[in-house]
Amino acid sequence: MDQPKFRFELFESSLTMRSMVGLILGGGKGTRLFPLTEYRSKPAVPLAGKFRLIDIPVSNCLNSGVSRIYLLTQFNSVSLHRHIRDTYKFDRFNGGFVEILAAQQTMEGADWYQGTADAVRKNLRYLEQPGIEHVLILSGDQLYRMDYREMLKTHVDASADVTIAALPVDREDAQGFGIMRLDDTGRVKGFLEKPQTDEDLEMVWTEPKWLDDHGIPSRGRGHLASMGIYLFNRDVLVELLKNSDYQDFGKEIFPMAMRTHHVQVHPFDGYWEDIGTIKSFYEANLALASRNPPFQLMRQDAPIYTEARQLPSSRFEKSEISNSLIADGCTIEEGVVIQNSVIGVRCHIEKSVVIKDSIIMGNDFYPTDKENRCEDEHPMHIGEGAVIEGAIVDKNCQIGAGAKILRDNIKEENYDNGKVTVRDGIVLVRKGTVIPPGWTNS
Repeated sequence: MDQPKFRFELFESSLTMRSMVGLILGGGKGTRLFPLTEYRSKPAVPLAGKFRLIDIPVSNCLNSGVSRIYLLTQFNSVSLHRHIRDTYKFDRFNGGFVEILAAQQTMEGADWYQGTADAVRKNLRYLEQPGIEHVLILSGDQLYRMDYREMLKTHVDASADVTIAALPVDREDAQGFGIMRLDDTGRVKGFLEKPQTDEDLEMVWTEPKWLDDHGIPSRGRGHLASMGIYLFNRDVLVELLKNSDYQDFGKEIFPMAMRTHHVQVHPFDGYWEDIGTIKSFYEANLALASRNPPFQLMRQDAPIYTEARQLPSSRFEKSEISNSLIADGCTIEEGVVIQNSVIGVRCHIEKSVVIKDSIIMGNDFYPTDKENRCEDEHPMHIGEGAVIEGAIVDKNCQIGAGAKILRDNIKEENYDNGKVTVRDGIVLVRKGTVIPPGWTNS
């Protein structure tokens, strides 16, 4: 699928992206992504072998000229904080930053963030600083590439107070999204969360011709789904939050803004995936490893940034690898077969291992030498002759020689047997787990 082309257009000085602040919402507990979120927040979940989910919105901001970025966090945020600190560093002349705003006790309140809108409300003092005209609110767990300059142009051309990015979807997919109803100018006149009946779907129907006229092939799609990407005039956002106690942007702040202010839609037709469940995470990663991935990681004009780990190139012995992503610092021994899989950093895969349709997240560090290893320290590797098919293996795991972790052995869609967890019909090996030699999931 072709990705949206970034256009480098110059706006008048009053429209430059330097007057915009990006605000990335770190999300809640991430229960739908558990156990991947057992020890990390959603935005810190690894992606495509070497990235993290948070790298997507941050990279989109930097590629669009938004260099002042705040990240709101609350749950399991230590690894996310470390990644941000080690990855995004700006020179003092640039004026840019990626700064973390963690939930904290202040004179104004001691509560944790009660929702997305409440999190922003508790940090309004950072948005009320001079020189900020627009606030871009983003999610930390979506996979897409967007030029926010085009969204700003839509916003300014329409003299809007709020602009929301929208994805065209068909009737069936519309039942899983918040769907908007527009007038002929693209102003949002109605909003319905997950419409199910024919009557509800008809109420938020958009004529496909409207999309065609705005340069997006409708292809039978007649519903515009909210992507959870909002662009506010700063003063409007401050007003909406100070004059209400609403806690959620999608369900409360956005509908209120629609009733009281000019809310414009910005149609978007590129690849977009909400990485909110184990199934969506698994499928999105494997799609990135396919022959024709729907989302291109390799884009000279709009790269995805991440931590520079200073790892050596991966070393392969005589092995068979197809339709797979292999990250840096790996050792893959003789006779290994890897198909349709993602292999993360620092993996050591021993002889005759078979890995198919799986995500191996890799390791946070290399194991110490045998003579220096503590008694309770295990070597992080996949042992000789092991077979892994249709599974996710989290970081720092040891898979014993001859062990078998097979999706075909699953008897239930969701369960935990102590060694592996099954969610959405996918086998997961939790972070740091030791699977003994010859073990088989059943």
